[in-house]
Amino acid sequence: MALKFDEGQPELNITPLVDIMLVLLAILMVTAPTIVYQEDIALPDGSKTKTSAAKQKDLVVYINVERKVRIEQALINLAELPDNVILMAAKYDKSSPVYIKADKNLKYDDVMFVLKTLKNAGFNKVALETNG
Repeated sequence: MALKFDEGQPELNITPLVDIMLVLLAILMVTAPTIVYQEDIALPDGSKTKTSAAKQKDLVVYINVERKVRIEQALINLAELPDNVILMAAKYDKSSPVYIKADKNLKYDDVMFVLKTLKNAGFNKVALETNG
């Protein structure tokens, strides 16, 4: 009995090739976010001269536990704050930072009301200040 060989087209098994490519792709996807590109840039030196314009102090708004708001020396009730802030905002720079120091026993709504009032008055950089 003689064995017959089929002399047709040979089959190509690509399963191991696909497995290897998937492993390489997974390795590339994991390592790509950790690659850091660093460029050495020589930045120009700034002006060494000091500006003669006096820098205005940052505005600090205090809120005590009785819901009284103090801006500099003015003591204002929380309900009267929006009108007073709009009147006082004319003498402050709107791009300078404003810091809110609120008592920790206040309601969240009261602090957010002051924050919203300052934003509506045109102050862009308003931040809450904490101890620590």
